[in-house]
Amino acid sequence: MTDELGKEDGYDQARWVDGDRYEPLLSEKHTREVEIDTPLPDELTRDSLDLPDLSEPELARHYTRLSQMNFGIESGPFPLGSCTMKYNPKFTEDVAALADGAVHPDRDAETVQGTLGLYAQLQDYLARIGGMDDVTLQPPAGAAGELTGVLIAKAYHEHNGENRSEIVIPASAHGTNFASAAMAGFDVVELPSGEDGRVDLDALDASLSEETALLMLTNPNTLGLFEQDIVEIASMVDDVGGLLYYDGANLNALLGRGRPGDMGFDIMHYNVHKTFATPHGGGGPGAGPVGVVDRLTPFLPSPHVRETDSGYERYAPEQTIGKVHGFHGNWLVLVKTLAYISRLGDEGLRDTSAKAVLNANYLAEQIDYEVPFSPFYHEFVASAGDTDAADVAKAMLDYGVHPPTTKWPEIVDEALMTEPTEIENRRSLDHLAAAFNAVASTDEETLANAPQRTAARRIDQVGAARNPRLSWHALDEE
Repeated sequence: MTDELGKEDGYDQARWVDGDRYEPLLSEKHTREVEIDTPLPDELTRDSLDLPDLSEPELARHYTRLSQMNFGIESGPFPLGSCTMKYNPKFTEDVAALADGAVHPDRDAETVQGTLGLYAQLQDYLARIGGMDDVTLQPPAGAAGELTGVLIAKAYHEHNGENRSEIVIPASAHGTNFASAAMAGFDVVELPSGEDGRVDLDALDASLSEETALLMLTNPNTLGLFEQDIVEIASMVDDVGGLLYYDGANLNALLGRGRPGDMGFDIMHYNVHKTFATPHGGGGPGAGPVGVVDRLTPFLPSPHVRETDSGYERYAPEQTIGKVHGFHGNWLVLVKTLAYISRLGDEGLRDTSAKAVLNANYLAEQIDYEVPFSPFYHEFVASAGDTDAADVAKAMLDYGVHPPTTKWPEIVDEALMTEPTEIENRRSLDHLAAAFNAVASTDEETLANAPQRTAARRIDQVGAARNPRLSWHALDEE
């Protein structure tokens, strides 16, 4: 490793201060009074309104300054384990901005054949990538995809005259698994991990019964470990009449090399922001398509798209669970997904998974923290040992990198769950490792006061959680 960092090295995030305040709000910079003329009743209106009045350069500078006070994937390495924070290539934005993409979703099918054809093509691509027989593009996020998959399983069992009440979920699973099961009305049976961090087959056998509707698994799991007994696991679930669900959060590790359908999974969701580099987070639109095997296709959400002899059509599957989102899903996010897959192709997707696994293993070899579970794939979980993992995370911000996910999964003490993804080159990985190691050699007092070089200093996390400020008006009340 060539990149060594000391206390004199670091990263100064933009800190725009106006007196004792940060960057002012637009309304605090300059406003103009606008008279209001409206047919609404007087008691519901004002006579005038003060609105921000700034030039385009002033607006551009304001938002640029705000962006520099935050940390994003374009700021530096973002190894947030399990979240798969990929760089979003700009060519997908160009494709989504094409004029032909501005199509109203409620137009008649014969007038939007190109749009429906794109949906059908993406459904086919995702089905082939996952080893599924059909895919719905409707769910607007990964968690919504989970709930959709659980509802499909519920409808399937009810159609067969069974009222199964339980879903088995590993203790190390993503929290949304537990939430999705509960929202659909199921009881959760928590499955403990074995000593090797994988599914304990004896514990699984004890957890399965005729009440089991579904086993939800992530593979590789949240420790980055591949479930080597997956074929036997699938057989055990099938023997009790249950279904096997694949949480697609870690599909990045398998692209072009392994398919959940071939492992025995019946249902899966795809996190396109994780696996196929569409935007992630920020409260904007997402997409969490769901794939199913043949026997579950009649239960897919409606409307669905298929190709006929006369073109593409919308239709309602025979035992559809109904709508889970408006129309066919978040259109432009799906356009970006198709653009990304089309650009990479088969070999590009294989290269993605290869580099994701290589980067994780290279980084783990360079850092001065123990990694208790291996061999891992695209991510690993290190332990901060006797140091508070939250202190490690805050201190890493001072070196221009985003910290890993901390304190989870709980099977590792003071966990540092790390996923560099395939986007980082060796120089970037060396810098990331140097940040880990610089923090590992930092004294406890300095760690307890980190970060020092970010726009926002150390915050009171407990106070923020218990007393959230949900409006900027709260600033004026202090």
